Amino acid sequence: MNVIRTASLLLLALALSACAAKPARDSAPASVAVTPASAPAAPTAADSAADAATSPTAASPAAPVAAVDSAQGDGAPVQAATEVAPTGAEDDFAALYGGPAPTADGAEPGRSPYDPWEGFNRRVHAFNNVVDRAVARPLATAYVNVVPRFARTGVTNFFSNLRAPVTITNQLLQGRPGDAWDSLGRFMMNSTLGIGGLFDPASRALVPRRSEDFGQTLGAWGWRSSRYVELPFFGPRTVRDVFGLAGDIPLSPIRTIEEDKIRIPLQGLQLVDMRSQLLALDDIRDGAVDEYALTRDAWLQRRNYQIQNDLRGRRDRGKDADDAPIPVDAMPMPNWGN
Repeated sequence: MNVIRTASLLLLALALSACAAKPARDSAPASVAVTPASAPAAPTAADSAADAATSPTAASPAAPVAAVDSAQGDGAPVQAATEVAPTGAEDDFAALYGGPAPTADGAEPGRSPYDPWEGFNRRVHAFNNVVDRAVARPLATAYVNVVPRFARTGVTNFFSNLRAPVTITNQLLQGRPGDAWDSLGRFMMNSTLGIGGLFDPASRALVPRRSEDFGQTLGAWGWRSSRYVELPFFGPRTVRDVFGLAGDIPLSPIRTIEEDKIRIPLQGLQLVDMRSQLLALDDIRDGAVDEYALTRDAWLQRRNYQIQNDLRGRRDRGKDADDAPIPVDAMPMPNWGN
C-alpha cells in the first residue's frame, strides 16, 4: 500500500509540475492584449496554493507572455480578451519592422517618441506623401506588375550586395571583426558565384545577411537617443542618422560612378525596388487615423531594434531585416568628392 500511495503522489506531483510549466497562450499572436478583470474576487486557499505553484513560472524570463496570467493565479477570474488574428498587412509590417504594428493612431505603448520638431516634420511628411503618391507608388506598382518576380529578386540581391563595403566598414568600427569577416565572405561569394550579386548563394551556405550604416555605428558608440526628423525625399531619419550620412557617402560604390547616364538610372532603379518592397504596407498606412504618427513610431521602433541588436553578443544577435532608411547611394545627388 505504501508503494502504491507513493507512486500515486509522484504521478500527481509530475502532473502539477507539467501544468505549472506550461506557458499561457503560447500560440496567441503578439498583438493580442490580455485585459484582467477590474474587480477580481478574493483568492481562496486553493487559489493561494495555485499561485505558489505557478509563481516560479511567472518569474522565469523564458516565459514573458505567461507573466500576466500567472500573476493572477490559476483560480483568479480573468476577463478573456477577444483574440483577433493579425491581418496580412500587420504580418508584413512585423516582418519589415521587427515587431507588431502600432495602434491606428500611431501610438506605441510604453514609449513616447522624441519628436520636438513635429510641426516641421509633418509638413515635410505631407510633401513626401505627395511625391510618393504621384511618382514613387505608381512606378513601384508598374514595376511589380511588369517585371517578373525572379528578376525583381535579382535586382534586390544586386543592390544588397553593393551595400557590403558600407556594412563591413561599420562592423569594424563597432568592434565586430567576426561579423565583418562573414560579410566579406558573403560579398566575395555573391560577387563571384552569384554573378555580380544577382544571385544569393551565400544565404544557401547559411552566411548571415547583415546591414549596417554609420548611423547605427554612432548608436553603438553611445548616441542612443536622438530626435526624429523627416527629410525631403530621404524620409524618416534622426539627427544621429543625418550625421551618419557623412560617414556612408565615401563608402558608396554607386557614388563612385562618374557617368551620370549610368549612375542616375541605377539609383532610380534602386529607389523603385525599395519602394516596391513597401507596397504591402500601403493598406495599413492608408487606413491609419494618423499616418504620420504611424510612420514615425514604426520607423523609430525598427531603428531602435537595429541599434539594440548591434549591442548584443554575436550568439544572441537577431536577424537583420532590410535597411530602414533610404541609403545615401540610392538618392541621385551630386558627386561632392569629384
